[in-house]
Amino acid sequence: PKARDLVPAQHTLKIRPEKNGRGGKTVTVVFELPVNEEYFKDLEKKLKNLCGTGGSYKNNTIEIQGDHREKIKTFLEKLGFKVKLAGG
Repeated sequence: PKARDLVPAQHTLKIRPEKNGRGGKTVTVVFELPVNEEYFKDLEKKLKNLCGTGGSYKNNTIEIQGDHREKIKTFLEKLGFKVKLAGG
């Protein structure tokens, strides 16, 4: 699917903090992404800029270094996604 084929309002993304196996550092994980690598690679770049930190897109999840749940939730909601905070 192309990036433009994705309709944010049709998707609920989940966000959780993760610490396991990361040397005590927290990362914010956006998961249960619909399959659309092009769209979410672009989104990952935007989230890294938003949070001023590093991150990655892999295995259909976006990981952003640090705990940025609220900031990311607000940003995704502005794009039209439904967002749930999970865990932590």
